[in-house]
Amino acid sequence: MKRLENKIAVITGGAKGIGFATCKKFVLEGSKVIIFDIDEKSIEEAVIELNQIENLAEGYKVDVTDKYSVENAFKTIKEKYKNIDILINNAGILKDNQLDKMSYEDFDKVIDINLKGTFNCSKAVIPYMLEQNKGCIINATSIVGVYGNYGQTNYAASKWGVIGMMKCWAKEYGKLNIRSNAVAPGFIDTPILDPIPEKVINNLIRGIPMRRLGKPEEIANVYAFLASDEASYINGAVIEVSGGKTL
Repeated sequence: MKRLENKIAVITGGAKGIGFATCKKFVLEGSKVIIFDIDEKSIEEAVIELNQIENLAEGYKVDVTDKYSVENAFKTIKEKYKNIDILINNAGILKDNQLDKMSYEDFDKVIDINLKGTFNCSKAVIPYMLEQNKGCIINATSIVGVYGNYGQTNYAASKWGVIGMMKCWAKEYGKLNIRSNAVAPGFIDTPILDPIPEKVINNLIRGIPMRRLGKPEEIANVYAFLASDEASYINGAVIEVSGGKTL
């Protein structure tokens, strides 16, 4: 039996990058996958590709910063499938700059998507998980959220906040069979790194004991483990997947 057989999983930011790799892993593990994303074309392309593996994917255009958009999507999914077993809060953006050069708009945008988007989705799904007396919420954080990084005040603040919220939920709902955890990737080889000069990337790699960037699939594998019954006693954890970057 596959690890996520017959599970219903919502994956935000699921049309590209780590989110799409996670959708693919979940489909391979037997889960029904519902993509939340704002890019309709990317959603359509992702769903087509996933359904060529197995007919288990569908997508919704959802803006995680819009609580009404989020609530309506979850309501539709609940009515259609009766359960919502897993939420992966993966949607996120970067708007990097030093503090003295960072605009208020860029600070707010990152907080709205990375932190408030995670809150909106989790708040919308928790009543359904309480009703069914089970569930799993997994948040995408980052090693930057734990240790900070040059030029990432807004990103670090959002990802540290995500960890704090997750630990609260682990305490609030663990006794009700609803687990909350977080995954803290290091530097992963996705298009989000494209604007960074090659010289900077090479310097980053030299600081990683494994001497390479991570692959999206390596994050997806950890998400799948945490969402499965194999992780049934893991609650309130932050699992770093960084190749040892923070050592």
